[in-house]
Amino acid sequence: MEKRILGLDPGLAILGFGAISCTQNLKKVQETTVNMLDFGVIKTSADVEMGQRLCTLFDDLHTVMEEFKPDLVAIEKLFFYRMSSTILVAQARGIVILVLGQRRLPYVEFTPAQIKQALTGYGNADKSEVQEAVARELDLDEIPKPDDAADALAVALTASYQL
Repeated sequence: MEKRILGLDPGLAILGFGAISCTQNLKKVQETTVNMLDFGVIKTSADVEMGQRLCTLFDDLHTVMEEFKPDLVAIEKLFFYRMSSTILVAQARGIVILVLGQRRLPYVEFTPAQIKQALTGYGNADKSEVQEAVARELDLDEIPKPDDAADALAVALTASYQL
């Protein structure tokens, strides 16, 4: 049985996405094969008016959902940096939740510490350790680029461990 998981790393300037498929062995229930389908980013320019940037995220997210047809979406929870960037990320997250609601897609959320713990066994792991774990878990020759896409794959993998 195959389940598709789409991981999202929300952001206004760059929203990362990563899609994986998890196939459970019907004879050995605890054996699951995970394969990467694709990854990438949705970008918006700071030179464009806020409403248009949010419309771009909205439209492009619908396209991503249509392409991958996920059974589950995993989202990185909002992490506070500076107040101004937190508000921008929160607006992008609102668009993500709206698109998921329109498509009636279930979603789960994970904090950065939960993702680090799931992939490395250590909740304070650094970014490079998480990215190396993503490449290893998905049997990739190199770490996915840009970082936002690698982060989205990490979120998707975290969700797959809970299946």
